[in-house]
Amino acid sequence: MKKLKTSYIFLFFIISILLLLFFSLYPNRSFSQNPEWINFTNCNSVSAIAIEGDSVWVGTSGGLVRIDKKTGNKIFYNRSNSDLPYNHVYAIAIDAQGYKWIGTWDGLAKFDGIKWTIYNTSNSGLPDNWINAIAIDGQGNKWIGTGGGGLAKFDGENWTIYNTSNSSLPDNYVRSIAIDRQNRKWLATSGGLVKFDGVNWTVYNTSNSGLPGNFVSAIAIDGLGNKWIGTWEGLAKFDGINWTVYNTSNSDLPENDVSAIAIDAQGNKWIGTGGGELAKFDGEKWTVYNTSNSGLTFERITAIAIGEEVNQWIGTDGGLAKFDGVIWTVYNISNSGLPDNSVKAIAIDALGNKWIGTDKAGLVKFDGVNWTVYNTSNSGLPENDVYAIAIDGQGNKWIGTYEGLAKFDGANWTVYNKSNSDLPVNWINAIVIDGKGNKWIGTNYGVFTKLDGVKWTVYNKSNSGLPSDVVFAIAIDGQGNKWFGTYGGGLAKFDGVNWTVYSIWNSGLQSDVVYAIAIDGQGNQWIGTDGGLAKFDGVKWTIYKTSNSGLPSNKVYAIAIDGQGNKWIGTGGGLAVYREGGVKLDFKK
Repeated sequence: MKKLKTSYIFLFFIISILLLLFFSLYPNRSFSQNPEWINFTNCNSVSAIAIEGDSVWVGTSGGLVRIDKKTGNKIFYNRSNSDLPYNHVYAIAIDAQGYKWIGTWDGLAKFDGIKWTIYNTSNSGLPDNWINAIAIDGQGNKWIGTGGGGLAKFDGENWTIYNTSNSSLPDNYVRSIAIDRQNRKWLATSGGLVKFDGVNWTVYNTSNSGLPGNFVSAIAIDGLGNKWIGTWEGLAKFDGINWTVYNTSNSDLPENDVSAIAIDAQGNKWIGTGGGELAKFDGEKWTVYNTSNSGLTFERITAIAIGEEVNQWIGTDGGLAKFDGVIWTVYNISNSGLPDNSVKAIAIDALGNKWIGTDKAGLVKFDGVNWTVYNTSNSGLPENDVYAIAIDGQGNKWIGTYEGLAKFDGANWTVYNKSNSDLPVNWINAIVIDGKGNKWIGTNYGVFTKLDGVKWTVYNKSNSGLPSDVVFAIAIDGQGNKWFGTYGGGLAKFDGVNWTVYSIWNSGLQSDVVYAIAIDGQGNQWIGTDGGLAKFDGVKWTIYKTSNSGLPSNKVYAIAIDGQGNKWIGTGGGLAVYREGGVKLDFKK
C-alpha cells in the first residue's frame, strides 16, 4: 500500500512537471469552451481624469483606463472584460471609501476595484442614462449631472431628482458640477450658471450678471472661494459679488471657447480651450502652451487634473499628456492601433489579416500584432470614410468610399469613380464578390452588378423585391443566395428568382436598419443592425446587445468571420471579437 501511494505521488510530480513545461513553452495558449469577447478600441479621446494615490483613472471614448503613475503600466476596462455599462466614459469621481463612480453614456457604475454595481433608469431613480458630471459632497452624497434628465442626488439609498419642471434649473443638460466650502452646488448648464444651497436656486446668465455667455462648460473653485467659470465666450471669475471677464480681446487667453479648468496648489489656473491650447494664469501673467511650444500634439482640451506632485494631467481629443512644469510626457492609452472607434467595414484575407474600414480615419490592416493605417495622406485611398471592403481571388482589396471604389493590390492603388469609369455612383455602401468574380455593389440607389461583364444590372425597390433602395450590406451564402441589408426595409434574401424579406414584423430582427451580414461555416446569418447583433440559423433568432454581451455598442456596422469561426464585429464604439468556443483568443497590442 505504501508503495502504491509513493507511485501516485511520483506520477503526480511527473504530470505537474510536464504541465509546467508546456505552459512555460506556450504561455499564451489556454483552452476554454466558454464564449469570450474582446474589445479593441481607440481610447485617445479623453473625457475625464481622476487621481487616486499612485493611480490616474482616465475616462475615454473607448473605455476606462487605469495608469500607474510610477511604472506607466495600464489596465483597460471595457465592455468585454468588465461590467462597465458603456465604453464611452464622461465622468469619474472617487469617494472617501475609494469607490470609483463612473459616468457613461449608458448609466452610472460604482467600482471598488473588483466588483461593479450599475445604476440606470431601469433599476434606480436615475433620470437619464447619459452621465456628464459627478461630484461628491462632504456627507458622501453623489451629485450627478445628466444629458437630459437634470440633476440627481444619491445618498446611497434614496434618489432625489431636480429638473426644469420641479426646480429653477434652466436646462436639464448639466455639464459640470463644483461644490464649495458651504456645500453649495454650482452647476454648468447651457442656460447659464446655477447655484443651489439645498433650498434656494440662483441662476446667473448674461441678462442678470457679468457672465459672458450662457453656455457654461466648466467650473472650478479656488482656495479663496472664487468661482472660475468657462463659457463659449470666455472665462469669468466670480467672487460672489463682482464679475471679472477674461477673453481674447482683453487678456492673453488664447481662445474664448473654454472647455476645462483646474487650479493647482499654488493657485494657478490651468485653462483648456476648444482649439487645443492650454493657458496657465497666475492672476497676472498668462503662459500659453500649444503644439508649437510644448508637448501638446492634439486638438481640443477636454479634461485637466492636478496631481499631488504638481503634475498637470491633460486630456484631449487625441490623447493624454502629463506636464511637470518642465517635461511633457505623452501617453498612448489605447489598447489597439485602431485610429477611430466607428468601424464600418471588415474583411479577412487568405493570410488572416483583418482589413478594417473606419468612419473618418481610413483603412487599417491588423495582422494580430501590428496595426497599419492607410489614409489620404499616406496612400492612394480617395477618402478616409471607408464603408465597404471585399477581397477578390487574387488578393486585391476593393474598398468602398463615398468618393468611389479603390482597388489595392498591396503596392498600387487604382481608384474608380463616375468620372473615370462606368461606375454608376461614387458612394459605395457595400461590396461582395461572387464565385464568378462579379462585384455586387450596394448603394443609396439600389444594388448594381455586372452579371454579363458588360452592362450594369440594377436591382431596386421598383423593379425587384428589394424593400429599400438604400443597401448597406450584401452577403452570398453556400447555395448562392444573395442577402441584402437595407435601411428601413430589414433583410432581404434573393435566390435568383424569389425574394424573401425579414423585418421586425415577421422575424426576430430588432431593427429594420441592417448594416452588416456575414455567413458562417454552418450557414448561420450574422446580422448587424442599429439595435444589436442577430444570429439567424434559418429558424431561430439569437440577439446580442450591450446588455447581454461584450458588444461595445448596439450599432453593429460590420461583421467578418475568420478561419477559426471567430466573429470580428465593427461597431460605433470600437472593434469586438466574439469566440463561441475553442482556443482562447490572444492578441498583442
